[in-house]
Amino acid sequence: MIRIKNERQIEGIRSSCDLLSLLYEKLKLQVQPGNTPKDLDRFAYDFIIKHGGKPAFLGYEGYPATLCISVNEVVIHGIPNDRPFHEGDIVGIDSGINLNGYFSDAAITLPVGSIAQETQKLLKVTRESLELAIEQVKPHARVSDISRAVFSHATKNGFKLVRQYCGHGVGLEIHEDPQIPNYVSPGPNPRLMPGMVIAIEPMINIGTSDVRVLDDDWTVVTMDGSLSAHFEHTVLVTDSGHEVLTKW
Repeated sequence: MIRIKNERQIEGIRSSCDLLSLLYEKLKLQVQPGNTPKDLDRFAYDFIIKHGGKPAFLGYEGYPATLCISVNEVVIHGIPNDRPFHEGDIVGIDSGINLNGYFSDAAITLPVGSIAQETQKLLKVTRESLELAIEQVKPHARVSDISRAVFSHATKNGFKLVRQYCGHGVGLEIHEDPQIPNYVSPGPNPRLMPGMVIAIEPMINIGTSDVRVLDDDWTVVTMDGSLSAHFEHTVLVTDSGHEVLTKW
C-alpha cells in the first residue's frame, strides 16, 4: 500500500531529513585515511541519540549497526569494521533516522584522498543518475520514468546497474511501497502523487551487474570485485514537482 502523507507527517519527515543532512555534514569530514568504519558508526550513533532520534537501521531485521559503510567493491549493507580507510578507497555511507516516528534515508559515496580517473567517473555518473532521476519526480509521472533515467545515464557511460536492490517509499517506516528499481522492470509501475515520499538510490558498478551476499548475511559485494557507488536522497512529490528533503 502506497502511503500519501499529510502536512503534519511531511513536516515530521522533513525534520528527520534535516537531522540526517546535518549528520552527513559531520560524517563527510571523517572519511579520511586512518579513520575506520567503526569510528564513523560510533560518531553517528552518539549524534543521533544526542539530537533526540533513533538510528533507523540499528536492529532493523537484525542489522547490527547505525550506518551501512560500503568500501570499494561493497555495494550496500557493509557492516562497520576496524579496517582503516586508505588513500584511493571509495566509501559509501547509508543511514536513516527515526525522529519521533518519522523516517529519513540517504546515502553518499566519497573518495578517500586521490582516486583513479575511472573511479572519479563512476562517482560522477552515479550522482548524475540520481539527479536525473529526481528531475522526473512530479505528479502523474510513473516509477518507470525514474528507473529509465537512472538506467539510461549509467549504461550510456559504460556502467552496470545493480538489479537485486532498489529504492522505495519512506517516511512512516524505513521501507514502504512502492519499489523504485534502477531499471525499467515489468513489475508494478504506479503513478507518483503529491504527498508520496520516496527514496531514490542508484547503485552502479564499474564491472558486472552481478552481486553476492557474504556469509554475514548482510554485506553485498560485486561478483567480480569491481568498484561500486551508491547515492540516495529522500524526495517528496509536491503539487508542482518535487522537493529533495535530504542533503549531503
